[in-house]
Amino acid sequence: MRIDIITVLPELLESPLNYSIVKRARDKGLVEINVINLRDFTTDKYKTVDDYAFGGGAGMVMMIEPVFRAIEELKSQRNYDEIIYTSPDGERFSQKMANSLSLKENIIILAGHYKGIDHRIREHLITREISVGDYVLSGGELPAAIIADAIVRLIPGAMSDEQSALSDSFQDDLLAPPVYTRPADFMGWKVPGILLSGHTAEIEKWRHEQSLERTRKLRPELSDDE
Repeated sequence: MRIDIITVLPELLESPLNYSIVKRARDKGLVEINVINLRDFTTDKYKTVDDYAFGGGAGMVMMIEPVFRAIEELKSQRNYDEIIYTSPDGERFSQKMANSLSLKENIIILAGHYKGIDHRIREHLITREISVGDYVLSGGELPAAIIADAIVRLIPGAMSDEQSALSDSFQDDLLAPPVYTRPADFMGWKVPGILLSGHTAEIEKWRHEQSLERTRKLRPELSDDE
């Protein structure tokens, strides 16, 4: 799998993409992640990537020309399954979306910045717009890292225990059950006895019941019972 991230601030992506599961997946050759500096696709000596909006108003807008050049340069080298734009008004990112994207071969993520990009890019080049939540960040670099992380950890071989990803919260529209480790009794706070019983079927039943209960309590909008 290949993920190309186009950004105005490549430095913001150095740390999130170079540690933990994402780094191990890159080291194993399971995924290739390239951070592309949008300023490399400008033609003026100041490396300008933003300009004032037509019609006035506060804030700057990412210019159409460097974004177009960057995307077209990448598209000339390979076919892309998705060209994603990170934006507060995109569709809400979800585990199901991450599952779907993890099956793709080549993805571009354009990290939004300033007041956004020239809308013509969104109309003609972007195939999917994604938001990580109903709030506004300083730029789309952190959302791009979140999307990449969520995708990469699902690639077979990225995690040492592949079953772990299948039991994550939201995989079945349920929150994950509580987890415990040693000691079984800490300051009188005890691990539920069922987890110490060794009865696998009963433990799995308990975990499912806990997932249902936690989902109804903490995220009732996810519950099918509503």
